[in-house]
Amino acid sequence: MKVLFIGGTGNISTPSSRLAVAKGMDLYLLNRGKAKVDIKGAQSIIGDINKPDELEELKKHEWDVVVNWIAFTPDDIVRDIELFKGKTKQYIFISSASCYQTPLSYPVITESTPLHNNLWDYSQGKIQCEDRLQKAYREEGFPITIVRPSLTYDTVIPIAVGGFDKFNTAQRILEGKEIIVHGDGTSLWTVTHSDDFAKGFVGLLGLQTAIGHAFHITSDEVLTWNMIYKILADALGKEAKVVHIASDFICKVEPSFTGTLLADKAESVLFDNTKIKTFVPGFKATIPFSEGIKRTVKWLLEHPEHQNIDEGTEAKIENVLKAYKGL
Repeated sequence: MKVLFIGGTGNISTPSSRLAVAKGMDLYLLNRGKAKVDIKGAQSIIGDINKPDELEELKKHEWDVVVNWIAFTPDDIVRDIELFKGKTKQYIFISSASCYQTPLSYPVITESTPLHNNLWDYSQGKIQCEDRLQKAYREEGFPITIVRPSLTYDTVIPIAVGGFDKFNTAQRILEGKEIIVHGDGTSLWTVTHSDDFAKGFVGLLGLQTAIGHAFHITSDEVLTWNMIYKILADALGKEAKVVHIASDFICKVEPSFTGTLLADKAESVLFDNTKIKTFVPGFKATIPFSEGIKRTVKWLLEHPEHQNIDEGTEAKIENVLKAYKGL
């Protein structure tokens, strides 16, 4: 099976690239060549997807599957439809579980949960991408599959404030400083290791019964945010000094946190993975957060160049703490 990943060397996509190669797929990666990740067995096409006129090498190929990991706007989708219509048997768009209804009217999320999130431009863009793809599928037969990851990690720290591609909260834990946990920390969430995500995702590649369908792929492990931060602190060998602050208050003081909090992680979420398990029999996430985050922390401590301490984020954390304490 001949597969093109647009991207393919990021936090979520790297394990999927490696698993696709391990499964014997003829994998090509289209990117600008700036990532330092080496996917052994994959072939590389150097280019910028945003400059399709320069992608002469790409235009020589036809594909069984094209996956775009880095499309964010309807213009990206229109471009891809023009590039790949009649050139691929399946086009997979990486959307986001943050597209699901916010706030939820029912706490268990299935793929039929309405898509509605007016609080985050990122989510709105992904919803608009999905709408454009559904139109292309209905009217032109463009062979789409939509995948909606939720908080998925490998080389990033999956927390709400001072994490993901930033090492701020982890460093604060290491230094014994106070950290922010939104709300009272008892709301429920699911974090998924990228290796587990890859098992479900690679099972969709070339699966013709998945055409026209949307899937989310997450772990079935459900944790409170208090547990997530405690497990992170345990992996760092420290005890977290937690300050619980309401999400509304955090976002009032620092509106830039609205996307990751009020638009995404402020309320309990439970994912029903029945659909991906039905289409990809045998899929099961097997890496508990207590194990996966140890791998992430070990990697980050061994690669200090990836410990991104963002000064702006640090200032925002301190600002919220001071405002909360009335200082």
